[in-house]
Amino acid sequence: MKTTNRVLVWDLPTRIFHWLFAGGFFVAAIFAFGFGEHSPFFSYHAIFGLIIFLIVVLRVLWGFIGTRYARFDSFTFSPKSVFEYLKGALRGDGNKYVGHNPGSAYAIFAMLIMMIGLGITGIMLGTGNEWVEELHEILAYAMISVVVLHIMGVLLHIIRHRENIIASMIHGKKEVEAHQAISSSRPIIGVIFLVLTGAWAWGLYANYDASIQSTRLPLIGTQLQIGEIENEDEPDQTEDHGYKDDHDEYHEDEECDD
Repeated sequence: MKTTNRVLVWDLPTRIFHWLFAGGFFVAAIFAFGFGEHSPFFSYHAIFGLIIFLIVVLRVLWGFIGTRYARFDSFTFSPKSVFEYLKGALRGDGNKYVGHNPGSAYAIFAMLIMMIGLGITGIMLGTGNEWVEELHEILAYAMISVVVLHIMGVLLHIIRHRENIIASMIHGKKEVEAHQAISSSRPIIGVIFLVLTGAWAWGLYANYDASIQSTRLPLIGTQLQIGEIENEDEPDQTEDHGYKDDHDEYHEDEECDD
């Protein structure tokens, strides 16, 4: 019989990413759906989107150089594995995974890809192109759908397998065999992760100009329009006034001829 212990599985950078990503997306969604596009508060949706964009970039990097279960090469993606996992989850049995289960692996990749798409289209919204706005909205609703499915999958896993994987993403530990543990939580990398994210967030906020709804990217220096640009032209009052003047002048000429 194999002996299991409560050992460290998730490193600190992975846990920080998970909760910053979840919290940032939730707040960004509130600003997007809770305020109208013409509201001055709507720009904060874009600021949080830019913060999440950096978090995703850092997570992708960590997916290649991180600890054992944070790396993408530890994810299980075969369709058969996903089918077997879902079937086992519904029955309350099946394989248990030390790292991300197949369902979570697919959800993570889908969310990372869509978040990159949301970030790029969000930056392009300042151009005023309608197709960019439509694509951004499609990606946003697709992202929400994946998030909801992911949450439902987590709850199903907790109920069926009686394993609190939410808590494990807080303290980083799981009931597994001792040899399956990671050697370190990488606390220094986690602190660097937090400092970079905090500095990026502060820079975006400090450089935000509400009067023109724009901000400047920290270190990069690029100015971004994060408020809506209207393409509708205002009526040219000067031309109307000029027409009236010409019309009046025409009548004055007629009176002189008389």
